[in-house]
Amino acid sequence: MKLKVYADRLSQPVRAVIIFCEVNGIDYEEIKVDLANREHLTPEFAEINPMQQLPAIVHGSFKLFESHAILIYIASSFPGVADHWYPADVYKRSKIHSVLDWHHSNLRRGPTPVFRSPLNPEAVAEGEKILSAALSKTESFWLDDNRPFLLGQNQPSIADLFLVCDIMQVKLVGETDWNRLLGPYKKVQQWIENTRNATNPHFDELHKVLKELKEKLQN
Repeated sequence: MKLKVYADRLSQPVRAVIIFCEVNGIDYEEIKVDLANREHLTPEFAEINPMQQLPAIVHGSFKLFESHAILIYIASSFPGVADHWYPADVYKRSKIHSVLDWHHSNLRRGPTPVFRSPLNPEAVAEGEKILSAALSKTESFWLDDNRPFLLGQNQPSIADLFLVCDIMQVKLVGETDWNRLLGPYKKVQQWIENTRNATNPHFDELHKVLKELKEKLQN
């Protein structure tokens, strides 16, 4: 049975889920839910996800929401997913969970105020403060000097994908702000490139939507 992924590619966790499915050859159907047109707030979508957020999946009679839970389910349920994404080793797996839990209360909160309309300067400043603190912690703690991915690993996990997709949202504010915010964090910049290279061409394909939206906003 084919996995159904309810998605709007402007959502960072949606991009992470779809990139993962593409990289791992998951048989899935992308069902578009337009956030801008508030399609996630319809009664029909509430039947899929009562929280009315994206992403959400349906696999047979099984429904699931919350992006971390979704990728854990896919990585654990579908054959052929490489172990490094969500290792069988309980110690490695627990370390990935620690990153994911940290992600939601730290890095995930940083970019959000920057993209709200109308912009609130105080909220933007606070968002940048949270983002910078999270990037600093990623640089100094989660990344190893000699290894390309989080937790000193040689291959990416689902944690790498979630965090990098969140950071990529900063591209919407332009290269000047991207360089200002990311410039001090050389290891973070290299890690983003490592994750991109490990998941291309799917990474670039899924992030085209950011360039398209940026151009639309500028016109």
